[in-house]
Amino acid sequence: MRRLRTTYALFLIVAMSQWAFTAEPGKAQKLRPSRIGEARKHNMALVSHNDLQGRSAYQPIIHQQGGRWIAYVGHHWGNAFNPLTKQKEPNGTSIVDVTNPENPVYLHHIPGRPGRRGAQMAQVCDGKDLPRADSRKVYLLRTNGRASHEVWDVTSPGSPTFVKTVVETKEDHWGRRDTHKNWWDCKSGVAYLVSSVSGWRAVRVMQIFNLSDPSHPVFIRNYGLVGQEPGSTGRAPGGRGLHEAVLYGNRLYLAYGTSDNGVYGTSDNGVFQIVDRDKLLNGNPSLPKERRFSDTSENLLYAQVGLFKMPYYWGGHTAFPLIGMRGASGGNKVRNFAALVSESTRNECDEPRHVVTFFDITNERKPTPVFKYQVPESSGNFCKVGGRFGPHATNWSFTKVFYKKILFVSYFNAGVRALDVRNPAQPREVAFFIPATTEKTAPRNGKIAIQTNNVEVDDRGFIYLVDRANTGMHIVELKGAARKIINHP
Repeated sequence: MRRLRTTYALFLIVAMSQWAFTAEPGKAQKLRPSRIGEARKHNMALVSHNDLQGRSAYQPIIHQQGGRWIAYVGHHWGNAFNPLTKQKEPNGTSIVDVTNPENPVYLHHIPGRPGRRGAQMAQVCDGKDLPRADSRKVYLLRTNGRASHEVWDVTSPGSPTFVKTVVETKEDHWGRRDTHKNWWDCKSGVAYLVSSVSGWRAVRVMQIFNLSDPSHPVFIRNYGLVGQEPGSTGRAPGGRGLHEAVLYGNRLYLAYGTSDNGVYGTSDNGVFQIVDRDKLLNGNPSLPKERRFSDTSENLLYAQVGLFKMPYYWGGHTAFPLIGMRGASGGNKVRNFAALVSESTRNECDEPRHVVTFFDITNERKPTPVFKYQVPESSGNFCKVGGRFGPHATNWSFTKVFYKKILFVSYFNAGVRALDVRNPAQPREVAFFIPATTEKTAPRNGKIAIQTNNVEVDDRGFIYLVDRANTGMHIVELKGAARKIINHP
């Protein structure tokens, strides 16, 4: 058996007693393989469905735009027929009016660029929130496949217009190009982009731009793990590199490491990193200005607050903070936590089982794992029904409706799972929804199964699921005991 790293030994010693318990579904029941027209659920109900023109969907963002609610959905690569234009278009960004959640209206599709692998990521800011933008405008930041990051004017969501290419990606040390999930802080205008940069020893690193005026992007710096910077040697940590960044307060919570299986001289283990935003954006004041953002290990470490290396077989997809949790683990003390999702990447369980790990980060310098969450495979025969089975991501929104109460985790063929996180040291599953497959659901290994890819929520209390296997977007809501948690915390 492959030798585990020293950090993993600590991982087991600290967490063994807590990890004797794995969160179970709200109802213990056997679930039949997915069939067209059937949904499986507990304490959740379907509000509506939109097929998103049969496009493979990755990430939804829900934005309150004046008196309307608009869903911006990023897509994987592929092509589909657009009934609005009567044309077959490369997958890009779907724009859907969800003001009436019972009747979502598809407004527009911004095509991707041919051969550029879709436009997976979407972020939206109102011009009135950005320091230097036109206050009358609404802006969409999206990836342009693996090639670039770009901004669109979506003030009129039914007729968006192109604004600016923020940056073109460059080949990394190994000759690869890629992008992934960005974070755009509307208040400051700073965008934390995930893309490839010339010379770096990971295909995905952070590129930071000031987009307070989206039509005039200003580059700030590049950032990654020590060992990924140009000129470093040995096996680079964090697999393919940064997967996504989540900003909360003065901290960035970074997840690294979808596996390369040792290809390109990288290590496969995931990494959870906590970074000081002020130090990241201002650099080390003890250095001359021209050296504060140079790509050196010293500069990378200056902004780092805490780091945890996962076992070699787990990557890091999303790191979501739960800050200021009173009474967790007993008593009245306030503690801080984070949920780190390790992404399933192979069909029918042809991989180690992936998990959601909850960390106590009260001491940020030493993130400590306290609990792991999994959906029991036996509850739905999930390894045999087709497609991926395992976690993918949490919701991103910090809306008061759900934050610090219920966390949603997309789980591929096990749909979306709702976790009561009022005590993050012992989260428990309180609801789930596995959408029905349809005639548009694409097969995996010859089998038809739902593939819930990402999940998001809005301030009204609705939950949005999008499907990797072309099934579309489902809007659901909590019911029963799960609903009581958000109504009566």
